[in-house]
Amino acid sequence: MTNNIKVAIADDHKIFRSGVINTLTPYENINVVFEAEDGVHLLQIMEEQQPDVILMDLKMPNMDGIEATKKVREKYAHVKVIVLTMYEDDNFIVHLIENGANAYLLKNAEPGEIYEAICTTYEKGFYFNENVNLALLKKVMHKTRQQFKPTFRSEVPLTDRELEVLRLICEELTTQQISEKIFLSPRTVEGLRQKLLEKTGAKNIVGLVMYAFRNGLIE
Repeated sequence: MTNNIKVAIADDHKIFRSGVINTLTPYENINVVFEAEDGVHLLQIMEEQQPDVILMDLKMPNMDGIEATKKVREKYAHVKVIVLTMYEDDNFIVHLIENGANAYLLKNAEPGEIYEAICTTYEKGFYFNENVNLALLKKVMHKTRQQFKPTFRSEVPLTDRELEVLRLICEELTTQQISEKIFLSPRTVEGLRQKLLEKTGAKNIVGLVMYAFRNGLIE
C-alpha cells in the first residue's frame, strides 16, 4: 500500500466534493488535504501547499479545469492531475491528456476505481481506465497516426536503451520495476525517463505513451 498520498479536490459543487471525500475516507493511505471550488481557488491554495494528486472537475466558474490543468502542469510538474468529470468525449480526453492530465475518469466511476486511479497515478505517472481511457486513446491515436506522412523511422533519434525504457513505461511498469527488469539503478532509469521527456517534448509520462502510440513504437 502506498503511504500517505496527499489529495486535493477541485470542483464547484460542494455536495460532490463531500461525496468524494466520504468515499475516500476508508482508505488509510489517502489524505485529502484541501478542497477548491474552481481553478483560481486551487492555484491560490497551491501557492502555500501542493498535493500529490488533484481530482479536477472540468466545468467550473472563474477558471475551468482545462485551464487549471495547464497551469498546474506549467508550475507544479510533480503534481499529478486526474480529471474527474461528466464529459465522456474523445476530444476532451485527448485535449486534457495532451495538456498534462495524468488520467481521465468519469464521475460515475466506482469508489474503488477512483482509489485505484489515485494510487496508480501517484506510483506510475498515469492511469488508463480499460473501459474508457485506453480504448479512446488507442482509437484517437490510430486516427492521429493516419494523419502523419509515412516515415521509415521516428524523427526523434532514440537509443536502444531509451526505446526499451519507453516500451516498459507503456506497459505501466514503475521506475523500480523497470530498474529490476533491465538491471539498472532507479536513478539511471529516472535519468533515461527524463531524457525521453526532453527528446520527445512530452510534458509527462502520459505524453510519452502518446508519443509511442503516434510513432508506432508500441501496438
